[in-house]
Amino acid sequence: MPEKKNMLAIIGSAADDSANSRLVDWIVLETEPHFNWKICPPLKTFPHFDPDLSVGEVPQLIQEFRQSIEYADGVLICTPEYVLSIPAGLKNILEWCVATTLFAEKPLGLITASAGGATAHAEVKLILQTLGARFTITSTLLIPGVKGKVNSEGRITDSNTKKELDEFVTALKMLMRSV
Repeated sequence: MPEKKNMLAIIGSAADDSANSRLVDWIVLETEPHFNWKICPPLKTFPHFDPDLSVGEVPQLIQEFRQSIEYADGVLICTPEYVLSIPAGLKNILEWCVATTLFAEKPLGLITASAGGATAHAEVKLILQTLGARFTITSTLLIPGVKGKVNSEGRITDSNTKKELDEFVTALKMLMRSV
């Protein structure tokens, strides 16, 4: 059996118990034989981006976050859409990476799961493409209407969403084989 890949999961939601965190929990369980997972601390715990601190005396929490990306073989981002955009916490943490090459050619899985989500999905893909992350159309997934598709126990209740998530997991495994 091939060696497990190290993965970092970033949950974009500001809520403690969100559909996005339940989706990440589901993916972690589904991929446990293939990946070792580290879950990023809640994004609301990170300091606001300060370009003056981005390359000099970088805050400790940001240094640790950057090391998590560096040591990960791949990254999963699962985020909602807030007011037709990505959540401020996710934008903030990605801004802390602009002065680095951490995402350059880093394999990435991306899920946008929200009431709608299309605008945020396009936005976060553009940001991550700009940062140099490597993803495919099949390693990204938009799940509109997520609250009606994932219950409070984290079970996928919509058969089409379950199929799409299975295909997403397969695509993520394929992307990680090239690492």
